[in-house]
Amino acid sequence: MRENKHHVPETVERLLDSTLESVESAEELALSVAQRAGFDDDDLMRIGMAVRESMVNAVVHGNRYSDHKKVRFSVSHSGERYTIRIADEGEGFDFNALPDPLAPENLMRTSGRGIFLIRSFMDEFKMRRRDPTGTEVTLVKYMVSK
Repeated sequence: MRENKHHVPETVERLLDSTLESVESAEELALSVAQRAGFDDDDLMRIGMAVRESMVNAVVHGNRYSDHKKVRFSVSHSGERYTIRIADEGEGFDFNALPDPLAPENLMRTSGRGIFLIRSFMDEFKMRRRDPTGTEVTLVKYMVSK
């Protein structure tokens, strides 16, 4: 059970480089805000994994480690919602063309499960194309008060 101990809204935004170090710092930042919001250890693990997977997608697949491209990261919480937005500056991709990670031909693949995991760990997951380029994901976890 989650309890929002503070009920103090908080928003933190960062413009991050397209590096694996940025993945680490985004995860740490997201977890620190989630802890202050009052999430329990199980939810903190889920949030951390979802942020890590989303950031790796932005850095590796979206921006392709480009020194010239940034990742926009924001995390916020209100009394009811904890929201993370991650946006890359990549070429984008066809959301409908994602392979099913549970299909027999994909079970032994070493990649391709990130979005499946993110959807499993968060209460809401949305993807949208950015104009002129890039992809933005929004992850939401609901706050539950005792």
